[in-house]
Amino acid sequence: GARAYGVHGLCYILENTCSILLNTRFSCGKQGKGLFATQLIRKGETIFVERPLVAAQFLWNALYRYRACDHCLRALEKAEENARRLTGKPGQVLPHPELCTVRKDLHQNCPHCQVMYCSAECRLAAAEQYHRVLCPGPSQDDPLHPLNKLQEAWRSVHYPPETASIMLMARMVATVKQAKDKDRWIRLFSQFCNKTANEEEEIVHKLLGDKFKGQLELLRRLFTEALYEEALSQWFTPDGFRSLFALVGTNGQGIGTSSLSQWVHACDALELKPQDREQLDAFIDQLYKDIEAATGEFLNCEGSGLFVLQSCCNHSCVPNAETSFPENNFLLHVTALEDIKPGEEICISYLDCCQRERSRHSRHKILRENYLFVCSCPKCLAEADEPNVTSEEEDEEEEEGEAEDAELGDEMTDV
Repeated sequence: GARAYGVHGLCYILENTCSILLNTRFSCGKQGKGLFATQLIRKGETIFVERPLVAAQFLWNALYRYRACDHCLRALEKAEENARRLTGKPGQVLPHPELCTVRKDLHQNCPHCQVMYCSAECRLAAAEQYHRVLCPGPSQDDPLHPLNKLQEAWRSVHYPPETASIMLMARMVATVKQAKDKDRWIRLFSQFCNKTANEEEEIVHKLLGDKFKGQLELLRRLFTEALYEEALSQWFTPDGFRSLFALVGTNGQGIGTSSLSQWVHACDALELKPQDREQLDAFIDQLYKDIEAATGEFLNCEGSGLFVLQSCCNHSCVPNAETSFPENNFLLHVTALEDIKPGEEICISYLDCCQRERSRHSRHKILRENYLFVCSCPKCLAEADEPNVTSEEEDEEEEEGEAEDAELGDEMTDV
């Protein structure tokens, strides 16, 4: 449980790494990474907590006033403010306001560009790692600033539901530009999985749509104008930029934070008389109905990050672990869903609960389109005799679920 940095030569692994082993393995004839237990891990135990190498809020999410710390993505709105915005009801009042954990007295902004942070620690951490390069200063709202041109171009080709951000790539470059030991950071980023040229094109096509080649070249030109770095010259070539794009598209782990969700969890933990519990639960149920009517499914501050250990967790349709963000920031927790024996691989699911209940054919279709692999987990092997064509009913279900599938599934923004 003691927090430590630099375990396994990787920065930002926070705790519990003594119970896991990062190892290479052979699967379906291909060598890849896997995470294995070195000791018994009990159901419900936190296997590890990890800080991302870089993270960034999604651009449309930020534009629509989902206020989050510019570094750790902690939600900055009070729970009641959050409820008022999501319901569209300025007079919405929440009971038990003391359960809200947001500390506005700790918030700080960058003195040059005014972006907000949840604390002095986050402001200083951002400045030390990447923000000195990316800070637009008084040009924050200037549409002609190179970074603003890049962000506007990204928003014009990648609409909600968002699955990636060009600013995650920008923070990777800025981190290297600011680093004293540039080679160390380049090595860290190079650990994420690589794809063939054809696979990279498939990922870019998925993110940008049918006109992806022209859009990718426009983004590359704007990215180069804003951020060119000699030590990373390969990233700015057409092939290198496509590879960088595919790296983020494949390895980016979604992050979701919500002060309202934190308040609801705190309400669930209250010890109340049965009648009071019933009233509070009914209030919360109605609140979520009002939010769904006004806002739909977009409840959280959302972004993505690059996590070294999490990216080594392979997929299973019957996972023995799950990811979540219970601290209302970018710290990722991986928790055991069942007892995991020494030597057993730790697997998460890239599909959400509903997708995991669909047929083997449908699951394979989602995984193949979004992650470019064919699953051979125990569930898929047991269902190998199922027909490779979905039934008429499931075809209709797939059409209805197309937008959901585009979100890359893996319960990325659980809070």
